[in-house]
Amino acid sequence: MRLFLALDLPAAIRDRISRFIEGVTGFAPDARWTNPESLHITLKFMGEQPDSALDQIKQSLSEIRAETTEINFRNYGFFPTTKSPRVFWIGVESGPQLAALAATIDDKLSSLGIEKETRPYSPHLTLARAAGGSESPRRTKSDAPNRIFLHLQEKLAARPTPEFGTMTPREFFLYQSHLSPKGSKYTKLITLDLK
Repeated sequence: MRLFLALDLPAAIRDRISRFIEGVTGFAPDARWTNPESLHITLKFMGEQPDSALDQIKQSLSEIRAETTEINFRNYGFFPTTKSPRVFWIGVESGPQLAALAATIDDKLSSLGIEKETRPYSPHLTLARAAGGSESPRRTKSDAPNRIFLHLQEKLAARPTPEFGTMTPREFFLYQSHLSPKGSKYTKLITLDLK
């Protein structure tokens, strides 16, 4: 099973983002746009895990105690750079509790042999990807200036900073990801409360 942990978005924020996407997709028609129903804030990507590990994972996650925090969705950016963009994203701003939750999850799951993250936690919502190439937010040797997002960058620069709303999560979810040529489908396996 391909697993990850994430926060879900409230309907009002998802709707605002969906309308934003509808208004800008024509400025980057060659990009692969994310279905707004698939948007989430990833806390931990676990990759492929055997079915037999699911009970241990659930047990370990049920022991997590973490504070909630207000999360604001605003602004946008491009990974790895604006000159060589491969990913278009919306910013996620929060207090230190969100990064602390991600670190707690990472620590708990590492005790089960799931690899720890090597880079700092950087929450964001991926809206679009350039076709082909690496999906890493880091620069790679193959990065070169491209024009896939150029028109989008020009149009966004002339607009006010987008604001999509604020949420205070009360729970997070263990998801299973099902890959297909039409895009990933996500199934919630368990709900975990934030204390």
